[in-house]
Amino acid sequence: MINKNLVYDFVRKIPKGKVVTYGLISKTVGVKSPRLIGKILHQNPDPNTIPCHRVVNSRGKVAEKFAFGGANTQKILLENEKVHFKNGK
Repeated sequence: MINKNLVYDFVRKIPKGKVVTYGLISKTVGVKSPRLIGKILHQNPDPNTIPCHRVVNSRGKVAEKFAFGGANTQKILLENEKVHFKNGK
């Protein structure tokens, strides 16, 4: 059984203006599949304190199905934190 709180605690610690990948989170918390991390974050109970918008895929792209407003919203949230995009990544 996966402890979702480990995932949420990890994501809470991502500094403003930084991003990490689903894969890094999965390796760090001991979950075999980065996709499972995505599913857990899709169920984020409090996106205001668990900044799942700071998690991107292995190619550095935002989630097309970002649960809290879609890919464009995720990109805007990151840009507001001074994350710069180049060629959509």
